[in-house]
Amino acid sequence: MDINKSAQNRKDFLVSVVMPIFNTSEFLSEAVNSVLCQSLEDFELILVNDGSTDNSADICQEFLRHDKRIKYFHQNNAGVSAARNLGLRHATGQYIFFMDSDDTIGIEFLETSYVVSIYQDTDITILGSYFCNSNVPIPALPTCAMFLKRDFLRSYKEIQFPEGIQPCEDGLFSHQLLALTSRIGENPNAIYHHRSHENQNHIIINGDCDSVLIQIYQWREILEKFYMKFDLYPKKYFHLALFIQHEPFELRYIGMPLDKGQKYLLHNLIKCWMFPVFQNLKKEEIRMLSKPFLYFTTTDSPTDFDQFFEKYRYWRRIKKGVFQFLVRFIVIKSVRRKLRHKINENFRKDDDLIYRA
Repeated sequence: MDINKSAQNRKDFLVSVVMPIFNTSEFLSEAVNSVLCQSLEDFELILVNDGSTDNSADICQEFLRHDKRIKYFHQNNAGVSAARNLGLRHATGQYIFFMDSDDTIGIEFLETSYVVSIYQDTDITILGSYFCNSNVPIPALPTCAMFLKRDFLRSYKEIQFPEGIQPCEDGLFSHQLLALTSRIGENPNAIYHHRSHENQNHIIINGDCDSVLIQIYQWREILEKFYMKFDLYPKKYFHLALFIQHEPFELRYIGMPLDKGQKYLLHNLIKCWMFPVFQNLKKEEIRMLSKPFLYFTTTDSPTDFDQFFEKYRYWRRIKKGVFQFLVRFIVIKSVRRKLRHKINENFRKDDDLIYRA
C-alpha cells in the first residue's frame, strides 16, 4: 500500500512533527529540510519559535511560504516544555514526534516509524537501535526516541511537558506515559542525528548543579501526584525505581560535577525517595537494579559510595580487558569479530548508562 496516496483525501495528517526553536538559526534550515525530504510525505511540521533573538523567525517564514505542510507559531520565551505543549495542542496527525531544531533525521525516519506503529498497534513506539536494544525495562525516554499516538495523548491530556523544568522535562513526560500503557512497540531503524555544539542550552554543561538539585524535589512531587491520581501504587513501583535509578542517580549524581554538600543532599533525597519503594519491590525486581545503585541506597554516606564506585569502575575495565584478550585466541575470524563487537557493544551500553551492572 502506498501510504502517501492513501492519505491524500484525509483532512488530518499521518504524522505531526513538533519542533521547538530557540536561537538555532545556524542549524535550523538543515533540521527543517531533513523533515521536508522524508519518504513519507503526509505530515505536518509545526515550528514553535520560543522567543528567539536571532534570525530563526525569518528562516521559518521563508519555509512557510514554500510548503503548505508547515505551521508556524511564536511565543515569548517560556522554555522548551511550553513550546512543545503549544505544538501538541495544534497537532492533527495520527502520531506525534518531537524533534529538536538543531538535529536531523534519516530520510525514512517518519515512514518506518509510522508503519511499525500501525502494524504493532502501539501507543508509544521506541525509536533507535540504542533504546530498542536496552537490557532493562525503560523508565524514561528522550523526545527523539518516542513516536506517540495522538489519541493516546488525548486520553491523558493532563500529561504534558512540565513547564519550568529542565533538565528531565522529557524524562518526566515519557515516564508517565510509559506507566499508562503496555502497547509499546519498537523501530530500531529510525535514524536520528544529534548535533553537539557550544550554544546548546543545557544546565549541566553550564555547571549550575544547585538549580538541578532543587528541581529534583519538584520531580518527586510531580510523580507522587501522578502515581496517586492514576492509582499506580503498588503495581508500578519497579517502574518508579528504574526512573529514580536512571534520572536522579545515574544522570545527576554520577553525571554532574557535584561538590561534597550537593552529594550529601542528593544522597539523602534519593534514599528517602526509595525507602517506600524498596518495601514494595519483589526480590527479582531488586536484583534487576544496578549494583552501584543498590550500594548507593544502602550506604551511610556518599563518600563511602564514591570509594566503592571508583573500585567498581576499575574492575570493570579489567574485566573488559580480559575478555578482549581472550577473544584474540579464537581462530575463526568471523566468530572473533562477532564476539569482539558484542563485548564492545555490551560494555559501551553499560558505560553509557553509568556502568550499570
